[in-house]
Amino acid sequence: MKYLTEFRNSEIAQRMAREIAQIATRPWKIMEVCGGQTHSILKNGIDQMLPPGIEMIHGPGCPVCVTPLELIDKALAIAARPEVVFCSFGDMLRVPGTEGDLFQVKGRGGDVRVVYSPLDAVDLAAKTPGRQVVFFGVGFETTAPANAMSVHLAQRLGLRNFSLLVSHVLVPPAIEAIMQAPGNHVQAFLLAGHVCSVMGYWQYPPLAEKYRVPLVVTGFEPLDLLDGIRRAVVQLEAGRHEVENAYERVVNFDGNRAAQKLLAEVFEVTDRAWRGIGVISRSGWRLSAAYREFDAEERFDTGGIRARESPLCRSGDVLRGAIKPVECGAFGKQCTPRHPLGATMVSSEGACAAYYNYGRFLAAEEVASS
Repeated sequence: MKYLTEFRNSEIAQRMAREIAQIATRPWKIMEVCGGQTHSILKNGIDQMLPPGIEMIHGPGCPVCVTPLELIDKALAIAARPEVVFCSFGDMLRVPGTEGDLFQVKGRGGDVRVVYSPLDAVDLAAKTPGRQVVFFGVGFETTAPANAMSVHLAQRLGLRNFSLLVSHVLVPPAIEAIMQAPGNHVQAFLLAGHVCSVMGYWQYPPLAEKYRVPLVVTGFEPLDLLDGIRRAVVQLEAGRHEVENAYERVVNFDGNRAAQKLLAEVFEVTDRAWRGIGVISRSGWRLSAAYREFDAEERFDTGGIRARESPLCRSGDVLRGAIKPVECGAFGKQCTPRHPLGATMVSSEGACAAYYNYGRFLAAEEVASS
């Protein structure tokens, strides 16, 4: 792929890290919002290349991880119904609910299938008119256009046996909730490039101004991230709070207007519960009135389901950036990828999974004192 190896050049990365060290005159705390960026930072040791005063805080940018436990339990209940074919991306199948996960539902005879696109689920509904096909629509703004298209297409085809279990959340309200949280220490944000490729970054200047916080759109390769961190530190040192685009090869200010138009037609903004954070006002989407008949929660009447979080799991604190995964007492002990207590340990973008997979079993304080 063009431009891939160029953004993984180790010599340039080391040079950029030294430049950041020269610029920084005091400690700064920067949050990367995206779980994919968290994995890239840990996999490539970017956090260890930075000067000691620059701390990366891992934010709630994994959509699987912030899907509330109650909605996971609703998915399990729907998937267990004999008339249902429950379709999902693979990373949702091992996310634990109150009792079990989708793999266990499948093991008990539920028809749970991994698909590679919500349009695969629409095609399945067209081919199996005697079954109810449900797609688990999870994600930030990045995955929402394809999910919106699936419902739009199902309506156009007259498929009354297709529905969407919606768990879409939005980045700007999450940033605002983090900045308003008691004890917040975040001083700058790295914005996820794939989200901004859809939505642009026209929504962010008011947030930068209101909270006097730098916001930098970045990609996912090592040099993308180091450039984003460098730009954030430059702004912090200068006392500036602006929105910068460090991912111009993919992102523009307006974003994908055609996708935004479809999203506005199919979805409407609603309050959403975030796992570990709670309800954030106007932080998610639900199906609009014109498409409400495709809402799986209403079709299968799941309103009475209530969930119970594990008392050992501190994934909520991890998602808020209050602790690092290694500061949870269950990390690597009662909670492992084989036996996870929370979604952050099994999701491909979860911070706990990243710390486990890349051998980060010690807190920074323990490393410094050893």
